[in-house]
Amino acid sequence: MTMPPSDVDQIFRLQEQVRQLKEAVVSHAVVDQAIGVIIAVGGVTPDEGWIVLKEVSQHTNIKLRNVAETVLIWGRTGVMPPEILAALEDRLGRPGFSGPPSGSPRVSGRSSR
Repeated sequence: MTMPPSDVDQIFRLQEQVRQLKEAVVSHAVVDQAIGVIIAVGGVTPDEGWIVLKEVSQHTNIKLRNVAETVLIWGRTGVMPPEILAALEDRLGRPGFSGPPSGSPRVSGRSSR
C-alpha cells in the first residue's frame, strides 16, 4: 500500500528536524568544550567564557561553532589562526593570555608562553 503524499512529506520534514537536532547537540557540545578551554586559559567564569567566545565570533565574522572548533584544535595542537588569536587576546585583555592548555609549543605565527 502506498502512503498518501502528505504522509511522505511529513516523514521528510520529521527526518530533517531530527537531523537538525542531532547537529545542534553536537554543536552545543563543541561550544561547551571551547568555553571550558577559554575558562582554563583565560581565568574567567563560565558566563565570561561564553561572552568571550561569542564576541570573538562576532568580531572575526566567523560562525560560533567554527570559532569553537578552532579553540579546541588550538588546545590540542597549539595552532590558531592569527585573527582568532588576536580577538581572543583582545577579549581576555592579555596578549598571549597564557598559551594553549596542552602546553603545545607553537601558536600560528607566535610563540606560546
